[in-house]
Amino acid sequence: MSADRRDAKGRQRGAARARGARNQSQQAPGQRRRTGDPARNAAYDVLRQVADSDAYANLVLPPLLRERGIVGRDAAFATELAYGTLRMLGRYDAVLAQCVDRPLDRVDPAVLDVLRLGAHQVLGMRVATHAAVSETVAVTRERVGAGPAQFVNAVLRKVSARPLDQWLEVLASQAPDGLARLAVTQSHPAWIARALREALVASGRSASELGDLLAADNEAPRVTLVARPGLSAVADLNGAEPGRWATTAAVLQGSDPGALEAVRDGTAGVQDEGSQLVTLALAGAVVDGPDERWLDMCAGPGGKAALLGAIAAERGARVVANESQEHRTELVRRSMKAVPRAAVESIRTGDGRDIGTDEPAAYDRVLLDAPCTGLGALRRRPESRWRRTPSDLGTLTALQRELLDSALDAVRPGGVVGYVTCSPHIAETQVVVDDVLRRRADVERLDAAEAVRAVATTEIPLTDRTDVQLWPHVHGTDAMHLTLLRRRA
Repeated sequence: MSADRRDAKGRQRGAARARGARNQSQQAPGQRRRTGDPARNAAYDVLRQVADSDAYANLVLPPLLRERGIVGRDAAFATELAYGTLRMLGRYDAVLAQCVDRPLDRVDPAVLDVLRLGAHQVLGMRVATHAAVSETVAVTRERVGAGPAQFVNAVLRKVSARPLDQWLEVLASQAPDGLARLAVTQSHPAWIARALREALVASGRSASELGDLLAADNEAPRVTLVARPGLSAVADLNGAEPGRWATTAAVLQGSDPGALEAVRDGTAGVQDEGSQLVTLALAGAVVDGPDERWLDMCAGPGGKAALLGAIAAERGARVVANESQEHRTELVRRSMKAVPRAAVESIRTGDGRDIGTDEPAAYDRVLLDAPCTGLGALRRRPESRWRRTPSDLGTLTALQRELLDSALDAVRPGGVVGYVTCSPHIAETQVVVDDVLRRRADVERLDAAEAVRAVATTEIPLTDRTDVQLWPHVHGTDAMHLTLLRRRA
């Protein structure tokens, strides 16, 4: 080939490359770069739904994964990315505040959620930094826009300039006191950290355990199953191992309880081991006189009601499951579908506050699993810690007092009431019970700790109080509270 022809071809190739470069530079970044991967997009959608519609991540994510066909490792990645980001939101916002040139409340909420997802990949997951940044930028380009993508890229590169331990040192150094340091580094609102410290002390434990408790709140819990007595057994739940305390509890090795036939048919279910323990303790408490009619006053979504129903079936008793909201009543029906019909008197919708007046002294056992802040289940509902405020307590504690009064009126003399909350906050536990009992001369406290010890498979560490407070960092359960009360003549 002549030199002239080689030069001509070279000029043509150069011109083609120049045209390609011009075309690429004129394209939107989202056209240049592939779209974000399905797992990260799913996590992004969960965060947006949680923010926009007050949805719960554990209700949003599973159907979204099924709908999009995200399974296996991708599903596990999406789950950890969504839940982990929500759980550690406070920590990541504190880090991002160091890397953004404006207050975070002036950052577009969608962009802030993408930044949080990126921060969790960089600081909280085993994702290579370059992959975490580039894939998060890709999600931004696809879901938010090209301009924000450049902003996200710059911020995440600042985030990745320090490892997590150095960021925690920075955040701790800026906190005004020890409680604030724990709150920001362990990603809890300060008011919740303070309330949990007070609850530890009030329940007979040490304030020095607060760091361990907050850290336990940040651990993703394993799936715990309940083998409902007479309907299934722990040994029948393939792939599960016995729980730590309750005879009915089994810990699932995988993450899909729906794969088990026993869960699908209702002979077993998903239920925290602490929830099982307090239910078993109420069922095991001694009542004076007949033991034939039981009430679950606030039964939704139905886990405790189904466990009570299975036990009642073995003893020839009957259960009334009451729930105040119709859609939750339907959840109770689904949970109790395998309980023998003879043991289920009714599953109904009604206000628990009316039962004591409408059906006085009508029940031998009453379970009151009272509506509460849910501060004991922060491991399972990662968004709850950012959604609750101290102002919620006034409304809830007033409701709890009314419900407990109703429960005590509904149980007959000699019968037992179990007051349960999935919150250790003393305003919702000890204070509510003390206030109600101060006005009544017909109630005595029972030793709930002894009742829990009697149903536990091994020695369980409890304090010397008669009520029971379980803890994630001590018992590996949600922070369930139980007080047992007997109605006197």
